[in-house]
Amino acid sequence: MAINEIENIENETDSDADLDKEARDAAAREEAAELAHLEKLAASGLLEDLDDDLNLDDIDNILDLEESAYPKFTLAKNKARFLRMVAWYRQKEEWIEVAPVSGVTKLFKQETKGLDSIRSAKLDYEMELETGTLTPSQRSYRKDELKMCKVQEKMAVHLISKLQIKIKSGRR
Repeated sequence: MAINEIENIENETDSDADLDKEARDAAAREEAAELAHLEKLAASGLLEDLDDDLNLDDIDNILDLEESAYPKFTLAKNKARFLRMVAWYRQKEEWIEVAPVSGVTKLFKQETKGLDSIRSAKLDYEMELETGTLTPSQRSYRKDELKMCKVQEKMAVHLISKLQIKIKSGRR
């Protein structure tokens, strides 16, 4: 290799590392800004007003909800995470219709294992909220994460039931 090519490769590697560092720094700044916003809301007493009246237990399938009826989250990252999750579950439900039984069985095993970790995280957040030792912003953050766990659990259970139906019908 020529010296110029080596220098170009080194410059590209340096610029990739700089981009990664910039992305991490931007994400850290965004999260710090969100937490600062939560602190302000907590101090003003407005956090309790952000809780929506949506009862997740009354909903059979979150994917059937209109976009305006989606659960509300205080953190932007959770709103984005929720929308990605909805898209993923919708895609999987469509995929189930045409998927081979072996693929459905594999996804069933993965989702069942994932459901255990979701429920574990949910219990952890519930216990943290019950201790009463959290600051208002920490409490709001944990409530948001707990709501995310409940939504994810609901969607996973719905998907698992569809997977079970496909597996039973495919093995006859």
